[in-house]
Amino acid sequence: MKRILEYVKKYKLFVIIPTVAMIISIALDMFNPHLIQILIDDVIKKGHYNMLKTIIMAIAGITISRTILGYIREFTFDYLSSRVSIDLKRDLFSHIQSLPFSYFDNMNTGELMSRVDSDIDNIWGTIGFGIGLFVENSIYFITASIILFSINWKLALFTLVTMPIIGFIAYKLEKEIDKSFDAISDHTSVLNTTAQENIAGVRLVKAFAREKHEILKFVKLNNKNYELNIIKTKIWGKYYPVIEFLCNISILVVVTFGGLFVIKDNMTLGELGAFNGYVGMLIFPMRMIGWLTNMIAQSSASAKKIFKIMDIEPEIKDKENPIRLPNVNGNIKFNNVSFKYNNEYILKNINIEVKPGSTVAIMGPTGSGKSSIVNLIGRYYDVDEGSITVDGYNVKDICVKDLRSKMAVVSQDTFLFSDTIKENLLFGKENATMNEIEETCKISCAEEFINSLEDKYETVIGERGLGLSGGQKQRLSIARALIRNADILILDDATSALDMETEYTLLKNLYERTKKSTTFIIAHRISAVKNADKIIFIEDGRIVEEGTHESLLARKGKYYDVYCSQFKDFQDIEKEVV
Repeated sequence: MKRILEYVKKYKLFVIIPTVAMIISIALDMFNPHLIQILIDDVIKKGHYNMLKTIIMAIAGITISRTILGYIREFTFDYLSSRVSIDLKRDLFSHIQSLPFSYFDNMNTGELMSRVDSDIDNIWGTIGFGIGLFVENSIYFITASIILFSINWKLALFTLVTMPIIGFIAYKLEKEIDKSFDAISDHTSVLNTTAQENIAGVRLVKAFAREKHEILKFVKLNNKNYELNIIKTKIWGKYYPVIEFLCNISILVVVTFGGLFVIKDNMTLGELGAFNGYVGMLIFPMRMIGWLTNMIAQSSASAKKIFKIMDIEPEIKDKENPIRLPNVNGNIKFNNVSFKYNNEYILKNINIEVKPGSTVAIMGPTGSGKSSIVNLIGRYYDVDEGSITVDGYNVKDICVKDLRSKMAVVSQDTFLFSDTIKENLLFGKENATMNEIEETCKISCAEEFINSLEDKYETVIGERGLGLSGGQKQRLSIARALIRNADILILDDATSALDMETEYTLLKNLYERTKKSTTFIIAHRISAVKNADKIIFIEDGRIVEEGTHESLLARKGKYYDVYCSQFKDFQDIEKEVV
């Protein structure tokens, strides 16, 4: 919780104002039992009725003042907690954005959502209500204890004898319930992940008629969540009734021994009434200690999870004084590059040289390392051995933001936001004009289907592009990349969902563009790569063939085998015709 207080310190004014309001309110409240004492001893017993009006006005004045001060305290504490919550969410989200691809490869979306949402809300509740209540109860406890000893130290000792026991029980409660909340927090992220994945993949679930299986899986996890909460409730039930019992014992002590002191004239009836009022101020904090322990333990568990993420150092970041690249020609070299993932070599001794404005196609079996090659250019992952240079500069020395701003990527996983087609395209270049958008959509062969929609570019598409075909999503993704007019263009299996005719037209448009980006095309179809300036065939993380379409066919190696398998039907037809 120390790190949470660092956020609180930034808003000192909103700590001071409610604290001052709280102290004044408590100070005013301390007069109430004393006024009750005067009312009993002087007004009722001695008949000084002329004091009644003054006492009533004083109590009314205190009540109204405490109401106003209470509003100021609650509002400012709530404002403080909201500001801290905003800052925490901003910092956590910003830090998540700085983490590399490798982090998200092993992290569930549901867990991150739990951290950004419910865990920060737990902290929000503690700051907005818990900390203020803790400070208030501490002041009440200390002040009321001092006053109780000043009224009758013997009775005060009898009353306070249970307090150390309550404190010890609260300590034990905090220790046990903290572990319980930790387990609940972990499992909540698993539950959220399961729900998120199922909702995102609901079409797949229905297509395979797996609704029952998914329901049973969720029910199992939900029952586990129930069991963890029952464990928490049992811990709470074991300790809180004892705290409540000891608090009631204090009241019994006051009534019993206080009554004896009044009978023996060791204290007045008014003093006993006042003493009872101050004991109430003492008992309320004791009753709240279990509830506060519960809240603090919950937010402490959440804070651990949040700062565990924020303590992760980004593996890929700028070196001190990185090279700034205002312009990029697009000369790219792989120099003896090797790359490991999970301690296993994915790429081995890769050497590639790409001239500015040329097109390089990469082919190979699934899992051969094709995507890994292009992912290394933008430092989405870092090489383990060798180096990659852009215009002669090692990518590790270049400012990451500058490097990636000169690139446009269409990945295998076509992702579109739940927004209009226009806004999805503006993601590539936020200040693009409508003319630029339309021109880009012509190149990507997306213009025709967009104009067939009722709202055209203002058409709102569903989550991840639902409502569009696979080919339509790919064409929009390509348009989003092209509108950036980047110096380096990467198309990672970006035309796999297109028909042959559309693919041919799109690639022809790319080759005829005025600006020649250094382009990498990863594809499985010969038709997508045959016009590239250089074709690289990769297998088991190594380059096994390299050349143009014609030279590779003449070599009759791996590329030739793929060509024959894809065009076998056409060759058979030609033979039949002959």
